[in-house]
Amino acid sequence: MPSLRIAKENENTVHFLTITTIAWLDVFTSEKYFDILISSLKFCQRNKGLLLYEFVFMTNHIHLICATREGFLLSQVISDFKKHTTHEILKLVKEDNRKYLLWILKNSFMKKESAKLQLWQSNNHPKVMEGDVVFQKANYIHENPVRKGYVEKPENWKYASARNRFLEDHSLIKVEEW
Repeated sequence: MPSLRIAKENENTVHFLTITTIAWLDVFTSEKYFDILISSLKFCQRNKGLLLYEFVFMTNHIHLICATREGFLLSQVISDFKKHTTHEILKLVKEDNRKYLLWILKNSFMKKESAKLQLWQSNNHPKVMEGDVVFQKANYIHENPVRKGYVEKPENWKYASARNRFLEDHSLIKVEEW
């Protein structure tokens, strides 16, 4: 079973992460929600040392294969990413008048008692990536939208690094070369 936290000695090691919404709620239901995730990851790449190798955004979770440059801590980058995206996404949820969603985010049995609202589950299911496992997880990420029935081919899902790998399309987010 993966550890609940990124181990201190592995802060700059490549990890597979799953960042999931509370109660697996389908929060990311339009482009403007995905845009927040995109801009936040780009900010982390430019300013927080994030090295992004693979990603996929689904309606209720994201998968990342990532690390950080020396001098940065992956756990802190992910924490900052989650805090910022929570703030921005909650603004959109309120603007869109998604009252049922706000109610769940306030009352979910999964949220921390101290939290007024919680968008993301606390655990990121970090798994250190070594050897061929990296490419197995990359394939898992690429196939996620296909398995869910969003698209027939991985490269057809706009919000995934499969477009970077198969189409050499880096227009959404630039990813690191392997």
